[in-house]
Amino acid sequence: MIPCRSPRELERLRRSGLVVYEVLREVTAAVAPGVSTWDLETVAERAIQERGATPAFRGYRGYPCVLCASVNEEVVHGIPTRKRVLRSGDVVSLDCGVVMDGYYGDSATTVVVGGEAELPPAVQRLLAATRESLAAGIACARPGKFLGDISHAVQRHVEASGFSVVREFVGHGIGTHLHEEPQIPNYGAPGAGPKLREGMVLAIEPMVNQGSAEVRVLGDGWTAVTADGGCSAHYEHTVAITKEGPWILTQP
Repeated sequence: MIPCRSPRELERLRRSGLVVYEVLREVTAAVAPGVSTWDLETVAERAIQERGATPAFRGYRGYPCVLCASVNEEVVHGIPTRKRVLRSGDVVSLDCGVVMDGYYGDSATTVVVGGEAELPPAVQRLLAATRESLAAGIACARPGKFLGDISHAVQRHVEASGFSVVREFVGHGIGTHLHEEPQIPNYGAPGAGPKLREGMVLAIEPMVNQGSAEVRVLGDGWTAVTADGGCSAHYEHTVAITKEGPWILTQP
């Protein structure tokens, strides 16, 4: 069963969502050549603590950090480490979640070390297409639409742009748990799945590969990488379905 949240609960989710936004803003500002992904983990942990929140990721199913930092061919769940030092032109996916007063927020963004001008045009298009596919999915998060409408909108935009949707990892419901029903694939048929209702809260998160959609998980049991070594991008927002339309809880 997919929970429908009350206005009071949505306000609590909004508070958590804005904390995630602020944390990712600080982490993004710290991205620079010579910075390690562990340095970004330190920034994220401090920012979460300063806001009185609790990390949602650390300890979840044994994950060791508060931040996921996935670089270049890493799709999701990259574990921060002192050994991974960023270089100009690296593409870094940053994924973070927090919990405040029992309610969760979850968001991700992809940034380029040194700025997108450092990227080949094809990778610039990859990032743009992934951002745009998230916007297309969010636009379908309205009462009376179907879950498959979100999935289809993401897939249609990604594939029309010449890229591939990752199928092994999906978006999810979110509320008093980090992962709730429903699962939200980034591919599917319009009109399929549950009908969307006011009060549902969804973490919509396209993960898009430059080449093949295939991925594999490294020996650490967490880091997923593209099977062909191509670049990947990942964006995510926590979105509430309201009678006025989609309410993005993880941006001001």
